[in-house]
Amino acid sequence: MSGPDHVTLANVRDAARLLDGVATVTPVQTSRAISEAAGVRVLLKCENLQRAGSFKVRGAYVRMARLSADEKARGVVAASAGNHAQGVAFAAGLLGIRAVVYMPVDAALPKVAATRQYGAEVRLVGEDVDATLAAARAEAERTGAVLIHPFDHPDVVAGQGTIALEILEQVPDVRTVVAPLGGGGLVAGLAATFAEAAPHVRVVGVQAARAAAYPASLAAGEPTTSRVAATMADGIAVGTPGAVPFEILARHGVEVRTVTEEEISRSLLMVAERAKLLVEPAGAAGVAALLAASRALDVADPTAGAAPLEGPVVVVLSGGNVDPLVLLRVVRHGLAAAGRYIQLQVLLDDRPGALAGLLEIISSLRGNVMHIDHDRTDVGLAIGEAWVRMQVETKGPEHCDELVARLRAEGYRVERSERTSPG
Repeated sequence: MSGPDHVTLANVRDAARLLDGVATVTPVQTSRAISEAAGVRVLLKCENLQRAGSFKVRGAYVRMARLSADEKARGVVAASAGNHAQGVAFAAGLLGIRAVVYMPVDAALPKVAATRQYGAEVRLVGEDVDATLAAARAEAERTGAVLIHPFDHPDVVAGQGTIALEILEQVPDVRTVVAPLGGGGLVAGLAATFAEAAPHVRVVGVQAARAAAYPASLAAGEPTTSRVAATMADGIAVGTPGAVPFEILARHGVEVRTVTEEEISRSLLMVAERAKLLVEPAGAAGVAALLAASRALDVADPTAGAAPLEGPVVVVLSGGNVDPLVLLRVVRHGLAAAGRYIQLQVLLDDRPGALAGLLEIISSLRGNVMHIDHDRTDVGLAIGEAWVRMQVETKGPEHCDELVARLRAEGYRVERSERTSPG
Protein backbone atom coordinates (compact mmCIF):
# COMPACT_ATOMS: atom_id res chain seq x y z
CA MET A 1 0.00 0.00 0.00
CA SER A 2 1.29 3.45 -0.83
CA GLY A 3 1.75 5.85 2.07
CA PRO A 4 -0.65 8.68 2.80
CA ASP A 5 1.90 11.22 1.59
CA HIS A 6 1.23 9.96 -1.94
CA VAL A 7 -2.32 11.39 -1.88
CA THR A 8 -1.36 14.57 -3.68
CA LEU A 9 -3.10 16.99 -6.00
CA ALA A 10 -1.36 15.26 -8.90
CA ASN A 11 -2.81 11.91 -7.75
CA VAL A 12 -6.29 13.41 -7.58
CA ARG A 13 -5.99 14.92 -11.05
CA ASP A 14 -4.85 11.52 -12.39
CA ALA A 15 -7.91 10.00 -10.71
CA ALA A 16 -10.14 12.59 -12.38
CA ARG A 17 -8.77 11.55 -15.78
CA LEU A 18 -9.52 7.90 -14.99
CA LEU A 19 -13.07 8.82 -13.99
CA ASP A 20 -13.78 10.87 -17.12
CA GLY A 21 -16.81 9.24 -18.71
CA VAL A 22 -17.30 6.92 -15.72
CA ALA A 23 -18.39 9.15 -12.84
CA THR A 24 -20.90 11.93 -13.34
CA VAL A 25 -19.91 15.53 -12.68
CA THR A 26 -22.71 16.00 -10.19
CA PRO A 27 -24.55 19.33 -10.02
CA VAL A 28 -24.28 21.97 -7.33
CA GLN A 29 -27.64 23.31 -6.22
CA THR A 30 -28.31 26.51 -4.30
CA SER A 31 -30.83 26.29 -1.48
CA ARG A 32 -32.31 29.56 -0.29
CA ALA A 33 -34.28 27.86 2.49
CA ILE A 34 -31.25 26.05 3.92
CA SER A 35 -29.13 29.18 3.49
CA GLU A 36 -31.64 31.25 5.46
CA ALA A 37 -31.88 28.61 8.18
CA ALA A 38 -28.09 28.31 8.44
CA GLY A 39 -27.43 32.05 8.25
CA VAL A 40 -24.86 31.63 5.48
CA ARG A 41 -24.95 30.98 1.73
CA VAL A 42 -25.23 27.22 1.27
CA LEU A 43 -24.83 25.15 -1.87
CA LEU A 44 -25.44 21.41 -2.12
CA LYS A 45 -23.02 19.13 -4.00
CA CYS A 46 -25.40 16.42 -5.18
CA GLU A 47 -23.47 13.17 -4.98
CA ASN A 48 -26.83 11.54 -4.28
CA LEU A 49 -27.28 11.90 -8.05
CA GLN A 50 -23.99 10.10 -8.79
CA ARG A 51 -23.95 6.80 -10.67
CA ALA A 52 -24.76 3.95 -8.27
CA GLY A 53 -26.29 6.56 -5.97
CA SER A 54 -23.26 7.87 -4.06
CA PHE A 55 -19.71 9.24 -4.24
CA LYS A 56 -18.32 5.76 -3.52
CA VAL A 57 -18.09 4.83 -7.20
CA ARG A 58 -15.26 7.36 -7.59
CA GLY A 59 -12.83 5.74 -5.16
CA ALA A 60 -13.86 2.20 -6.03
CA TYR A 61 -13.30 2.68 -9.75
CA VAL A 62 -9.94 4.42 -9.34
CA ARG A 63 -8.67 1.71 -7.00
CA MET A 64 -9.80 -1.10 -9.31
CA ALA A 65 -8.72 0.53 -12.56
CA ARG A 66 -5.17 0.74 -11.20
CA LEU A 67 -4.95 -2.99 -10.43
CA SER A 68 -2.50 -5.05 -12.44
CA ALA A 69 -3.77 -7.55 -15.00
CA ASP A 70 -2.93 -10.37 -12.57
CA GLU A 71 -4.82 -8.68 -9.72
CA LYS A 72 -7.85 -8.11 -11.94
CA ALA A 73 -7.81 -11.78 -12.92
CA ARG A 74 -7.89 -12.82 -9.25
CA GLY A 75 -11.04 -10.77 -8.67
CA VAL A 76 -11.91 -8.38 -5.87
CA VAL A 77 -13.67 -8.59 -2.52
CA ALA A 78 -15.27 -5.73 -0.60
CA ALA A 79 -17.30 -5.01 2.54
CA SER A 80 -19.97 -2.36 2.90
CA ALA A 81 -23.32 -1.44 4.38
CA GLY A 82 -24.44 -0.49 0.88
CA ASN A 83 -22.88 2.44 -0.97
CA HIS A 84 -19.34 1.09 -1.33
CA ALA A 85 -20.89 -2.27 -2.24
CA GLN A 86 -22.77 -0.72 -5.12
CA GLY A 87 -19.75 1.33 -6.18
CA VAL A 88 -17.51 -1.76 -6.29
CA ALA A 89 -20.14 -3.83 -8.11
CA PHE A 90 -20.71 -1.08 -10.67
CA ALA A 91 -16.98 -0.54 -11.25
CA ALA A 92 -16.34 -4.27 -11.48
CA GLY A 93 -18.95 -4.55 -14.20
CA LEU A 94 -17.29 -1.79 -16.21
CA LEU A 95 -13.83 -3.30 -15.78
CA GLY A 96 -14.81 -6.95 -16.29
CA ILE A 97 -13.69 -8.01 -12.80
CA ARG A 98 -15.39 -10.66 -10.65
CA ALA A 99 -16.56 -9.11 -7.36
CA VAL A 100 -17.65 -10.66 -4.07
CA VAL A 101 -19.21 -8.18 -1.66
CA TYR A 102 -19.84 -8.81 2.03
CA MET A 103 -22.69 -6.85 3.60
CA PRO A 104 -24.15 -6.86 7.15
CA VAL A 105 -27.01 -9.26 7.72
CA ASP A 106 -29.43 -6.36 8.26
CA ALA A 107 -28.27 -4.32 5.25
CA ALA A 108 -31.08 -2.47 3.50
CA LEU A 109 -32.75 -4.79 1.01
CA PRO A 110 -32.72 -2.26 -1.87
CA LYS A 111 -28.94 -1.84 -1.44
CA VAL A 112 -28.45 -5.61 -1.46
CA ALA A 113 -30.63 -5.98 -4.55
CA ALA A 114 -28.86 -3.16 -6.39
CA THR A 115 -25.44 -4.64 -5.64
CA ARG A 116 -26.53 -7.99 -7.08
CA GLN A 117 -28.06 -6.31 -10.11
CA TYR A 118 -24.71 -4.68 -10.88
CA GLY A 119 -23.29 -8.21 -11.11
CA ALA A 120 -21.55 -8.80 -7.78
CA GLU A 121 -21.96 -11.86 -5.59
CA VAL A 122 -23.37 -10.71 -2.24
CA ARG A 123 -22.75 -12.50 1.05
CA LEU A 124 -24.56 -11.36 4.19
CA VAL A 125 -22.26 -11.70 7.20
CA GLY A 126 -21.84 -9.82 10.48
CA GLU A 127 -23.82 -7.28 12.45
CA ASP A 128 -21.93 -4.17 11.33
CA VAL A 129 -19.38 -2.91 8.81
CA ASP A 130 -16.39 -3.76 11.03
CA ALA A 131 -17.48 -7.41 11.32
CA THR A 132 -18.26 -7.54 7.62
CA LEU A 133 -14.86 -6.08 6.79
CA ALA A 134 -13.16 -8.79 8.86
CA ALA A 135 -14.99 -11.44 6.83
CA ALA A 136 -13.94 -9.77 3.57
CA ARG A 137 -10.29 -9.70 4.69
CA ALA A 138 -10.44 -13.40 5.52
CA GLU A 139 -11.89 -14.11 2.07
CA ALA A 140 -9.12 -12.11 0.40
CA GLU A 141 -6.43 -14.01 2.31
CA ARG A 142 -8.04 -17.36 1.52
CA THR A 143 -8.59 -16.83 -2.22
CA GLY A 144 -6.03 -14.24 -3.28
CA ALA A 145 -8.75 -11.78 -4.33
CA VAL A 146 -7.84 -8.11 -3.87
CA LEU A 147 -9.57 -6.37 -0.97
CA ILE A 148 -11.11 -3.07 -2.11
CA HIS A 149 -11.24 -1.23 1.18
CA PRO A 150 -14.09 1.31 1.46
CA PHE A 151 -11.81 4.11 2.67
CA ASP A 152 -8.33 3.02 3.78
CA HIS A 153 -6.27 3.23 0.58
CA PRO A 154 -4.60 6.17 -1.20
CA ASP A 155 -6.29 5.37 -4.52
CA VAL A 156 -9.72 5.40 -2.86
CA VAL A 157 -8.95 8.70 -1.13
CA ALA A 158 -7.69 10.19 -4.42
CA GLY A 159 -10.89 9.11 -6.17
CA GLN A 160 -13.05 10.80 -3.56
CA GLY A 161 -10.84 13.90 -3.81
CA THR A 162 -12.07 14.49 -7.36
CA ILE A 163 -15.19 15.99 -5.78
CA ALA A 164 -13.02 18.87 -4.55
CA LEU A 165 -11.82 19.59 -8.10
CA GLU A 166 -15.43 19.79 -9.28
CA ILE A 167 -16.40 22.07 -6.40
CA LEU A 168 -13.60 24.48 -7.27
CA GLU A 169 -14.87 24.63 -10.85
CA GLN A 170 -18.51 25.01 -9.85
CA VAL A 171 -18.12 27.34 -6.84
CA PRO A 172 -14.83 29.23 -7.33
CA ASP A 173 -15.42 31.41 -4.26
CA VAL A 174 -16.11 28.50 -1.90
CA ARG A 175 -14.74 29.03 1.61
CA THR A 176 -15.99 25.98 3.54
CA VAL A 177 -16.83 22.41 2.54
CA VAL A 178 -18.82 20.21 4.92
CA ALA A 179 -19.08 16.46 4.34
CA PRO A 180 -20.23 13.30 6.13
CA LEU A 181 -17.45 11.38 7.88
CA GLY A 182 -17.39 7.63 8.50
CA GLY A 183 -14.10 5.86 7.89
CA GLY A 184 -12.73 9.06 6.42
CA GLY A 185 -12.09 8.50 2.71
CA LEU A 186 -14.32 11.33 1.48
CA VAL A 187 -13.19 13.97 3.96
CA ALA A 188 -9.54 12.95 3.55
CA GLY A 189 -9.82 13.28 -0.21
CA LEU A 190 -11.34 16.72 0.13
CA ALA A 191 -8.75 17.84 2.68
CA ALA A 192 -5.76 16.58 0.69
CA THR A 193 -7.00 18.21 -2.51
CA PHE A 194 -7.91 21.59 -1.04
CA ALA A 195 -4.65 21.71 0.94
CA GLU A 196 -2.76 22.04 -2.36
CA ALA A 197 -5.33 23.45 -4.79
CA ALA A 198 -7.04 25.98 -2.49
CA PRO A 199 -5.56 26.03 1.03
CA HIS A 200 -7.94 28.81 2.10
CA VAL A 201 -10.88 26.38 1.89
CA ARG A 202 -11.82 24.92 5.27
CA VAL A 203 -13.00 21.29 5.41
CA VAL A 204 -15.33 20.08 8.18
CA GLY A 205 -16.23 16.42 8.72
CA VAL A 206 -19.52 15.42 10.34
CA GLN A 207 -20.18 12.21 12.25
CA ALA A 208 -23.33 10.77 13.78
CA ALA A 209 -23.03 11.21 17.55
CA ARG A 210 -23.83 7.51 17.98
CA ALA A 211 -20.96 6.48 15.71
CA ALA A 212 -18.25 9.06 16.28
CA ALA A 213 -14.84 7.41 16.29
CA TYR A 214 -12.85 10.40 15.03
CA PRO A 215 -13.03 12.81 18.00
CA ALA A 216 -11.55 10.24 20.39
CA SER A 217 -9.03 9.09 17.80
CA LEU A 218 -7.82 12.61 17.05
CA ALA A 219 -7.51 13.28 20.77
CA ALA A 220 -5.47 10.08 21.17
CA GLY A 221 -3.28 10.86 18.16
CA GLU A 222 -4.02 7.54 16.49
CA PRO A 223 -7.02 5.55 15.18
CA THR A 224 -8.91 4.03 18.07
CA THR A 225 -12.00 1.87 18.09
CA SER A 226 -15.20 3.38 19.45
CA ARG A 227 -18.51 1.73 20.18
CA VAL A 228 -21.04 2.18 17.38
CA ALA A 229 -24.60 2.47 18.64
CA ALA A 230 -27.66 2.08 16.45
CA THR A 231 -27.98 5.06 14.11
CA MET A 232 -30.14 5.88 11.12
CA ALA A 233 -26.94 7.10 9.41
CA ASP A 234 -25.68 3.60 8.64
CA GLY A 235 -23.53 4.87 5.78
CA ILE A 236 -21.13 6.57 8.23
CA ALA A 237 -21.41 4.10 11.11
CA VAL A 238 -17.75 3.04 11.28
CA GLY A 239 -16.10 2.12 14.58
CA THR A 240 -12.44 2.56 13.59
CA PRO A 241 -10.99 5.31 11.35
CA GLY A 242 -8.79 4.21 8.47
CA ALA A 243 -5.04 4.77 8.91
CA VAL A 244 -4.65 6.59 5.59
CA PRO A 245 -7.54 9.05 6.02
CA PHE A 246 -6.81 9.53 9.72
CA GLU A 247 -3.27 10.70 8.99
CA ILE A 248 -4.57 13.18 6.42
CA LEU A 249 -7.26 14.59 8.72
CA ALA A 250 -4.80 14.90 11.60
CA ARG A 251 -2.08 16.49 9.46
CA HIS A 252 -4.42 19.10 8.01
CA GLY A 253 -6.25 19.83 11.26
CA VAL A 254 -9.68 18.95 9.90
CA GLU A 255 -12.46 19.86 12.32
CA VAL A 256 -14.92 17.11 13.18
CA ARG A 257 -18.44 17.81 14.42
CA THR A 258 -21.16 15.43 15.57
CA VAL A 259 -24.91 15.52 15.07
CA THR A 260 -27.79 13.78 16.83
CA GLU A 261 -30.39 11.47 15.35
CA GLU A 262 -32.98 14.22 15.70
CA GLU A 263 -30.78 16.69 13.83
CA ILE A 264 -30.15 14.19 11.04
CA SER A 265 -33.81 13.34 10.53
CA ARG A 266 -34.88 16.99 10.65
CA SER A 267 -32.27 17.86 8.03
CA LEU A 268 -33.20 14.97 5.74
CA LEU A 269 -36.77 16.23 5.85
CA MET A 270 -35.69 19.79 5.08
CA VAL A 271 -33.57 18.68 2.11
CA ALA A 272 -36.52 16.71 0.76
CA GLU A 273 -39.11 19.44 1.35
CA ARG A 274 -37.16 22.54 0.41
CA ALA A 275 -34.37 21.36 -1.91
CA LYS A 276 -36.51 18.61 -3.51
CA LEU A 277 -33.66 16.10 -3.16
CA LEU A 278 -33.82 12.55 -1.82
CA VAL A 279 -30.83 11.70 0.37
CA GLU A 280 -30.09 8.94 2.81
CA PRO A 281 -29.63 9.83 6.51
CA ALA A 282 -25.82 9.79 6.29
CA GLY A 283 -26.05 12.07 3.26
CA ALA A 284 -27.88 14.70 5.29
CA ALA A 285 -25.25 14.86 8.07
CA GLY A 286 -23.55 17.95 6.64
CA VAL A 287 -26.80 19.91 6.50
CA ALA A 288 -27.55 18.75 10.04
CA ALA A 289 -24.25 20.21 11.28
CA LEU A 290 -24.96 23.56 9.61
CA LEU A 291 -28.42 23.84 11.09
CA ALA A 292 -27.21 22.70 14.52
CA ALA A 293 -24.54 25.41 14.51
CA SER A 294 -27.12 28.02 13.57
CA ARG A 295 -29.45 26.97 16.40
CA ALA A 296 -26.57 26.99 18.88
CA LEU A 297 -25.76 30.58 17.92
CA ASP A 298 -29.42 31.57 18.13
CA VAL A 299 -29.69 30.40 21.73
CA ALA A 300 -26.12 31.45 22.62
CA ASP A 301 -25.36 27.94 23.89
CA PRO A 302 -21.86 28.11 25.42
CA THR A 303 -21.57 24.31 25.40
CA ALA A 304 -22.23 23.89 21.70
CA GLY A 305 -18.69 24.64 20.61
CA ALA A 306 -19.86 25.17 17.03
CA ALA A 307 -18.03 28.11 15.52
CA PRO A 308 -19.80 29.81 12.59
CA LEU A 309 -18.75 28.64 9.14
CA GLU A 310 -17.61 31.14 6.54
CA GLY A 311 -19.59 31.14 3.32
CA PRO A 312 -20.13 30.21 0.68
CA VAL A 313 -20.47 26.76 2.24
CA VAL A 314 -20.70 23.70 0.01
CA VAL A 315 -22.32 20.69 1.69
CA VAL A 316 -21.67 17.31 0.12
CA LEU A 317 -24.85 15.22 -0.04
CA SER A 318 -22.90 11.98 -0.09
CA GLY A 319 -25.59 9.52 -1.15
CA GLY A 320 -29.21 8.88 -1.97
CA ASN A 321 -29.53 5.12 -1.47
CA VAL A 322 -32.20 4.85 1.17
CA ASP A 323 -34.52 1.97 1.95
CA PRO A 324 -38.12 3.21 1.53
CA LEU A 325 -39.06 1.69 4.90
CA VAL A 326 -36.17 3.49 6.59
CA LEU A 327 -37.15 6.66 4.76
CA LEU A 328 -40.68 6.37 6.11
CA ARG A 329 -39.43 6.05 9.69
CA VAL A 330 -36.90 8.85 9.28
CA VAL A 331 -39.46 11.21 7.77
CA ARG A 332 -41.81 10.52 10.67
CA HIS A 333 -38.96 11.11 13.10
CA GLY A 334 -38.09 14.34 11.29
CA LEU A 335 -41.67 15.56 11.34
CA ALA A 336 -41.84 14.98 15.07
CA ALA A 337 -38.49 16.71 15.62
CA ALA A 338 -39.68 19.68 13.57
CA GLY A 339 -42.80 20.08 15.72
CA ARG A 340 -45.17 18.77 13.07
CA TYR A 341 -46.60 16.22 15.49
CA ILE A 342 -47.51 16.74 19.11
CA GLN A 343 -48.52 14.20 21.72
CA LEU A 344 -51.10 15.45 24.18
CA GLN A 345 -52.36 13.98 27.40
CA VAL A 346 -55.62 15.64 28.45
CA LEU A 347 -57.63 15.06 31.63
CA LEU A 348 -61.34 14.61 30.89
CA ASP A 349 -64.51 14.00 32.85
CA ASP A 350 -65.45 10.46 31.83
CA ARG A 351 -68.95 11.28 30.58
CA PRO A 352 -70.78 11.23 27.24
CA GLY A 353 -69.85 14.16 24.99
CA ALA A 354 -66.64 15.12 26.81
CA LEU A 355 -64.38 13.67 24.13
CA ALA A 356 -66.47 15.17 21.35
CA GLY A 357 -66.07 18.62 22.91
CA LEU A 358 -62.29 18.21 23.12
CA LEU A 359 -62.04 17.05 19.51
CA GLU A 360 -64.21 19.93 18.33
CA ILE A 361 -61.72 22.44 19.77
CA ILE A 362 -58.79 20.67 18.13
CA SER A 363 -60.66 20.54 14.83
CA SER A 364 -61.52 24.24 14.98
CA LEU A 365 -57.77 24.98 15.18
CA ARG A 366 -57.07 22.69 12.19
CA GLY A 367 -55.28 20.04 14.22
CA ASN A 368 -55.53 16.53 12.76
CA VAL A 369 -55.81 13.69 15.29
CA MET A 370 -53.70 10.72 14.14
CA HIS A 371 -54.12 8.39 17.12
CA ILE A 372 -56.12 8.41 20.36
CA ASP A 373 -56.66 6.21 23.41
CA HIS A 374 -58.27 6.37 26.87
CA ASP A 375 -56.76 5.50 30.25
CA ARG A 376 -59.27 5.06 33.07
CA THR A 377 -57.00 2.98 35.34
CA ASP A 378 -54.17 5.38 36.24
CA VAL A 379 -53.83 5.38 40.04
CA GLY A 380 -53.76 9.19 40.05
CA LEU A 381 -57.23 9.47 38.53
CA ALA A 382 -60.33 10.23 40.56
CA ILE A 383 -63.57 8.35 40.03
CA GLY A 384 -65.17 9.65 36.83
CA GLU A 385 -61.91 10.92 35.30
CA ALA A 386 -59.90 9.66 32.33
CA TRP A 387 -56.68 10.52 30.59
CA VAL A 388 -57.03 10.92 26.84
CA ARG A 389 -53.73 10.53 25.00
CA MET A 390 -53.54 11.58 21.38
CA GLN A 391 -51.10 12.30 18.62
CA VAL A 392 -52.02 15.37 16.61
CA GLU A 393 -50.62 16.51 13.27
CA THR A 394 -49.90 20.24 13.28
CA LYS A 395 -48.40 22.93 11.05
CA GLY A 396 -45.31 23.42 13.22
CA PRO A 397 -44.15 24.59 16.67
CA GLU A 398 -46.23 27.78 16.72
CA HIS A 399 -49.35 25.81 15.84
CA CYS A 400 -48.54 23.37 18.68
CA ASP A 401 -48.27 26.27 21.12
CA GLU A 402 -51.55 27.75 19.89
CA LEU A 403 -53.37 24.44 20.28
CA VAL A 404 -52.11 23.84 23.84
CA ALA A 405 -52.85 27.42 24.89
CA ARG A 406 -56.40 27.19 23.61
CA LEU A 407 -57.09 23.92 25.42
CA ARG A 408 -55.73 25.31 28.67
CA ALA A 409 -57.79 28.47 28.22
CA GLU A 410 -60.86 26.24 27.93
CA GLY A 411 -60.02 24.75 31.34
CA TYR A 412 -58.40 21.47 30.29
CA ARG A 413 -55.40 20.04 32.13
CA VAL A 414 -52.91 19.37 29.33
CA GLU A 415 -49.50 17.70 29.25
CA ARG A 416 -47.52 17.75 26.00
CA SER A 417 -44.58 16.21 24.17
CA GLU A 418 -43.58 17.11 20.60
CA ARG A 419 -40.84 14.48 20.31
CA THR A 420 -43.07 11.46 19.84
CA SER A 421 -43.35 10.44 16.22
CA PRO A 422 -46.58 8.98 14.92
CA GLY A 423 -47.18 5.23 15.07
